Amino acid sequence: MKRALLLLTLTGLVLVNVGAQNKLTADTTKTSLLWLGEKVTGQHTGTIKLHSGWLNWQDNKIVSGEFNIDMASLKESENNKMLMGHLKSDDFFGVAKYPVAKLTITGSTPFDKGTGVVNGTLTIKDITNPVEFKASMQKKDDGTWFFANITIDRTKYNIRYGSGSFFDNLGDKTIYDEFKVKVNLLVK
Repeated sequence: MKRALLLLTLTGLVLVNVGAQNKLTADTTKTSLLWLGEKVTGQHTGTIKLHSGWLNWQDNKIVSGEFNIDMASLKESENNKMLMGHLKSDDFFGVAKYPVAKLTITGSTPFDKGTGVVNGTLTIKDITNPVEFKASMQKKDDGTWFFANITIDRTKYNIRYGSGSFFDNLGDKTIYDEFKVKVNLLVK
């Protein structure tokens, strides 16, 4: 009898705990991902689309989440077709073979005063590395917005083309290893 009561109590606690989580789904039409890549002689900017995503929200923090990024949607602001072809090639993101990149969130600090630190993993070209970034949150009429600037070292994903860390004598052809993604994420 005591075992049954203990089992019933534990089951109830698990159900209450699961019920307290709030699963929020990404609005892919309003979410924007803006990228910035820099080189010695300048920079390039553009967009990329979120294919799908969700996060679990509990006790003022992100408990878990998963976001799939549509690599085929990669665009450059000036519509430079030669650059776009190169970025989608195996020299960079290998979009034909790796059409999706994935951000998996494993947790966050509480969003006290609207800001928290998010932890997870990022997978690009089937290579996964840990990521950590600061994010801010705002609740608005259309849902909950999260804003973040994520810095990514492309060489950790075997994207080494033009990297001064791997090739000598590149001079003004050097492309910096880190690129940035500005995230404006709407979840409901």
